[in-house]
Amino acid sequence: YDLSEEDMDAAWAELLPVIDEAIAGYTAMREAEGAKLEADIKAKIEQVRAYSNEVEAISKEDTVGYRDKLETRIRNILGSFEVTVDEQRLLTECAVWADKIAIDEELVRLRSHFDAFYSIAALGEPSGRKLDFLMQELNRETNTIGSKANNARIARIVVDMKGELEKIREQVQNIE
Repeated sequence: YDLSEEDMDAAWAELLPVIDEAIAGYTAMREAEGAKLEADIKAKIEQVRAYSNEVEAISKEDTVGYRDKLETRIRNILGSFEVTVDEQRLLTECAVWADKIAIDEELVRLRSHFDAFYSIAALGEPSGRKLDFLMQELNRETNTIGSKANNARIARIVVDMKGELEKIREQVQNIE
């Protein structure tokens, strides 16, 4: 094609509005898709938060109950061998063991990560990598809860949490 400069100008004059319209349509579609993605991820984060609240409630009951059961079991075993129990030592050991299964710190970190998620999401800038890193941290805390908790109900909830976190991770990887 051998077009004159006038023909090129005329072609661009006709083409530019079409290009502008296509770009505007593409941008609107991406913004709508982003808004839906954000709403979906936030709903999943809130589900994980609800699960963590369930875990916290169960854990509080469980830690006290576990300590009491352990103390009773040790007393029964030692009593059957007619061993004198050092009360202070028994209470200390039971408290130490109960502390080992306590997941308070992990739950505090999870809450902190939920807050960080919303802070990152509110930045209005590309945040996919930051959110991906945050997902790793959420998974780490969830795994620790699963490994420390000595309760079948908590174990089932942890599986549900991990499922939701995996869905979020997959979505976050689509974010710039």
